Amino acid sequence: AVTPAWMTAVLRAAGHEVEVRGLRHEAIGTGQMAHSERFRLDCGGDPGAPTSVVGKFPSPSEQSRASGGRGGYRSEVCFYTELAPQLAIRVPDCLYGAVSDDSTSFTLILEDMAPAAQGDQIAGASDAQIEAAIVALAGLHGPRWGDPALRELDWMIAGLAAQTVPIVRAVAPVFLERYAGRLEPSTVEVFEAYAAGVERWLETMPGPPTVVHGDYRLDNLLFATDAGGPPVTAVDWQTVSIGAAGRDVGYLLGTSSDPPARRAHESRMLEAYRRALAGHGVKRSAQEVHEDYRHGSFQGPFISMLGAMAVGQTARGDAMFIAMAERSAALIRDLDALALIGS
Repeated sequence: AVTPAWMTAVLRAAGHEVEVRGLRHEAIGTGQMAHSERFRLDCGGDPGAPTSVVGKFPSPSEQSRASGGRGGYRSEVCFYTELAPQLAIRVPDCLYGAVSDDSTSFTLILEDMAPAAQGDQIAGASDAQIEAAIVALAGLHGPRWGDPALRELDWMIAGLAAQTVPIVRAVAPVFLERYAGRLEPSTVEVFEAYAAGVERWLETMPGPPTVVHGDYRLDNLLFATDAGGPPVTAVDWQTVSIGAAGRDVGYLLGTSSDPPARRAHESRMLEAYRRALAGHGVKRSAQEVHEDYRHGSFQGPFISMLGAMAVGQTARGDAMFIAMAERSAALIRDLDALALIGS
């Protein structure tokens, strides 16, 4: 359905006086819930018009589409069209966004960030990449920190749903059975303890609330490969919500590198985040940032389990979820975070 005439209308509505004479496209990325294509455009007219854009659409997987239709597709479109301009985190410019009335189908036309390169969740990231990502994260959290007006965004999930406790307890044994023999026994113990204590985790969620990505990990970050691009660009906003900032911090640091590397840079990364928050007007002590991080470490098991069960199963997805599970369980053990949610 993406024709040259349709793309011409999109670009003109975005302020570019062009005519798209032709286009070609190829799939990009490894999205679990949606599908992305890069469109290369043959344009006439405005020399400043983009020569390529990225289109994002529902996943070809029926299971993944059903998951996105439960609110994720609508949240992402509304994030780009309503909320992103109010934040300081770098995201692709949105040229077009629409979602169906029943939320099961959507279309986004976004700025092409090439030659920026997608992070690799399995391989992990360099210290420089992780530091760029955590500084950028402060640009998400800081501008609307503790802002009660966020509650007026009726498409935005406020906190974690009331069904979180039964859902986590239902999916935990299924997740652990799927990956039986591929997870360390100590990881299994952490996940079982998290499922048992998930209600306490929700009850003790620290504040104040802010805008939370929810799935802020390497596969959802684009890193600059040349001096002219932004250091990091965040994508995949289907899990955006109002919540505790530490969830994003714990998830990023806990899943981006193997435990020895994370232990070596952990303090430095938390301090970089604290300083960056201060630059957005949010004063937080080192102890407060660390406690937010400690509590947020459970975002790793939370998203690993729900993500694995919500989307179509693939070999790369399995490897990714296992890596995330092992790394986040190690973080929880290192921080003695289970003490926060024990009876």
